[in-house]
Amino acid sequence: MVTTLSADRLAELQDAGESFALVDTRPEDSYEAWHVPDAINFPFGPEEELDENGHLESFRETVGDTDQVITICAKGISSGNLAIQLESATDEYEVQTVDGGMEGWSGVYDHVDLSDEIEADGLTVVQVQRRAKGCLGYLVGCGETGDAIVVDPTADIDEFEIAAGNAGLSIIGVVDTHVHADHISGGRDLADSLDVPYYLGARAEERGVELEFTALERNEVLEVGSLEIKALATPGHTSEMITLLVDDAALLTADTLHVDSTGRTELEFNEDSEAQHASEDSNGDSVREGEEGARMLYETLHRTILAEPERLAVLPGHVTVTEEGEFEHGSPGEPILTTVRTARTGIDLLELDEEAFVERMADAGEKPANYEEIIDRNRGELDLPPEERVELEMGPNNCSA
Repeated sequence: MVTTLSADRLAELQDAGESFALVDTRPEDSYEAWHVPDAINFPFGPEEELDENGHLESFRETVGDTDQVITICAKGISSGNLAIQLESATDEYEVQTVDGGMEGWSGVYDHVDLSDEIEADGLTVVQVQRRAKGCLGYLVGCGETGDAIVVDPTADIDEFEIAAGNAGLSIIGVVDTHVHADHISGGRDLADSLDVPYYLGARAEERGVELEFTALERNEVLEVGSLEIKALATPGHTSEMITLLVDDAALLTADTLHVDSTGRTELEFNEDSEAQHASEDSNGDSVREGEEGARMLYETLHRTILAEPERLAVLPGHVTVTEEGEFEHGSPGEPILTTVRTARTGIDLLELDEEAFVERMADAGEKPANYEEIIDRNRGELDLPPEERVELEMGPNNCSA
């Protein structure tokens, strides 16, 4: 009988350097767009037979010299079939299959304590990393009083409650820095679960957010125990984007500034949006897609973010996940952050003048999958059952420029 293992257990085996062949049975295009690190592709349908057309020999050539095989697909269906077929056809391999497939992998998290990385007494910061998507949420707490807020939680809200419990902190508020386009937010659900305020930037109402929220005005300060957390208006990626300045020690920059790049600007400011039409030039001609957002972002970066002290830690909302399923910078379970100084000197986009920056931002690459529906869900306009939420945000995260 084929045994299953959880996606979390798969991550543990990879982290421990265990030797096995991870076989992804999805079609080649799905595999190439997004897969688990070190997975190899062997397309195999849910009703295929392994002994047809030399499949078994082809499988041997694909996996090479190994006696341990773990199969994975989108939801565990075709990979489960391959595992069953292997057990029936040969005793060469010890075979397991990943329960829930890539859906399960999408829910693997690491909790990383950043407190030693940030120059501030009594400040606790836990970075909640979502491996498959590169989403980075935060628990920010005061060691003196035990109060904390959560920033940019995903829909897996239990991860943030667990992080708070492990850190001995009590969540008194939840903040979304903006209306996310690449993943379903858990902000409103977490706030409801804990009966605490849910915050968005003051301009969120102008984007048609229908969820109940408390508006954070420009430069408004949230007091979390003895911590002061200031909401800086940082439009560009979206019009209502805020960055949180934590006790003059750290900037939670979300999709304004990443470790290696900036957020893209055409998801809200696309050629069909009201925001883009409002930015037509004096002759009534349309500007380039995302141009209004790009000019906003340029000003935000150079007049707000990079004007902060160079020593400040920059805590981004995402890290790029490559087509090979690996973090572009750092590794899961390690701190993902930079400083104002390092960003200024190390990110080539920040060295461009405004016109060159706008030109570069016009070609930000492939948009996140289903981003329009995800935005509608995060604005409260679209109601989805949990299983459809998971399906909607499957795939790579493409919010970086």
